[in-house]
Amino acid sequence: MNLKEAFRYQNMLNSLLTRTERILGERSYITTTKKTFLYKKANPDAENETVVTDNDFDYSDNINDLIEFAMYIVEQKKILLAEICECKKNLPIDLDGEVSLNRYRQQLSSIFRGMNETKSSERVDTNAGVGYRFNNEGNQVSYRCDVETVTTINFDRKITRKYSMQLSEQADKTSAEIDKCLIDSVVDYTPPFDVNCTFEEIFEDYLQNK
Repeated sequence: MNLKEAFRYQNMLNSLLTRTERILGERSYITTTKKTFLYKKANPDAENETVVTDNDFDYSDNINDLIEFAMYIVEQKKILLAEICECKKNLPIDLDGEVSLNRYRQQLSSIFRGMNETKSSERVDTNAGVGYRFNNEGNQVSYRCDVETVTTINFDRKITRKYSMQLSEQADKTSAEIDKCLIDSVVDYTPPFDVNCTFEEIFEDYLQNK
């Protein structure tokens, strides 16, 4: 498989482990409740009665198998991660570093484009302001006034336009290099099951082949 497929498979393993952890973390799935009604203690003529609450759950009889399955998935993650790391050593670029850097390039380019769309403006809002003065009787009274609002950009749009284009071009170029690495690389890992299988299918296959 190539790196792109390996990353997809890694995500699938994460999903399997999350599903298994959710099952094993649910108390009602991993316990059986038994209640004994001590009738005889209160009434010597009565007999005690025991009621067992069964788990209404598909895997209630496979909890130990699920524990082993979780450990199996962790081991597969370990093997796959090691092979991914080995593959990355032979790439012409630092894949993780370039992916992270490209994300910042794209974010900053987007911010610069937003700044380029910001324009200066001027408006007058009628009676939007309140002032105070003293009248002839010496009393303080309020009065309304218009408010003129002038907004101006305090940066050079030529600079943001220049860097936005520069970052965008670099991001596109790097994205192409990353895609090439993902597709042309070889990860020495043999998947134990198909990436498109469901949890139920994978677990059933695990039980049959363990």
